[in-house]
Amino acid sequence: MLEEVTQVPTTGNYSSINVALSSSTSRDAAFYFQCAVIVVGWAGAAANSLVLYAMVTSEQHKKQLLIFIQNVLDLASCLFLVLTYSMKLCNIYLTGTLGYWLCMMILSENVMWWTIVGSTINLVSITVERYVRVVHHVWSKKWLRNWVLYLVAAFAWIGGFIVNAVPIFLTSAVNNGICYSVAFWPSPEAKLAYGIWYFLSFYVIVLSLFIFCYGRILLTIRRQMSVMARYSSAQKKSNQIQMNVVKTMIFVSAFFAITWTPLDVYYLDVYHYLDPWMSITC
Repeated sequence: MLEEVTQVPTTGNYSSINVALSSSTSRDAAFYFQCAVIVVGWAGAAANSLVLYAMVTSEQHKKQLLIFIQNVLDLASCLFLVLTYSMKLCNIYLTGTLGYWLCMMILSENVMWWTIVGSTINLVSITVERYVRVVHHVWSKKWLRNWVLYLVAAFAWIGGFIVNAVPIFLTSAVNNGICYSVAFWPSPEAKLAYGIWYFLSFYVIVLSLFIFCYGRILLTIRRQMSVMARYSSAQKKSNQIQMNVVKTMIFVSAFFAITWTPLDVYYLDVYHYLDPWMSITC
């Protein structure tokens, strides 16, 4: 390829060949990236399936309902990730009603982010539930009934869909057979306002809740363990189990912070920037 480039005498041909090479390289990189994402999605689906199987066989899905729902949401996220990027690899020319709904639901990553956002909401619910059970133990016995936990789980699914679907349906469109997701905003201010709201709601507030709730939980459990050290071994075992669950959730929360910080900061920057041709209502 380099020999062919050096044989072209004019500047215009140099430029066109360089652009073609760059475009080809970009397409190859995008193809391999999408394939890698699909592999990661299948690996995540397999891992979450094993966790769900273990919880069901040990009947922990009844005792740890929200943690079970968390794994269901994570499994759905992985499967929708595979579906979304498999469809993108097909490079379908979108037309008619079917093309519109393929864009709105799949190619726009709507269903994928529905479960990802729902997973974040449910993770916050687990944090608050643990906080109430440990720090406000008496109050939790009265109010944390199974029907409350089912409502919380339903809210994670419904809230995740609403948060994600509303901006996609309002700012996405099919143009010349291509799906443009969250591309057509009424104004730069509207796009920036949504970006700031999303960053604060699903990153800053979430991390603040993690820090506050698990900080209080750790202090409370350590105080309880020091007081109960002289009592029955059954009580000690109960406190130790509680501590293990809390440590696991702290690890999950820390992993959330590490993995989501680059992406959320990047998306905030993206929402801060707006191409002039996209500042229209479609």
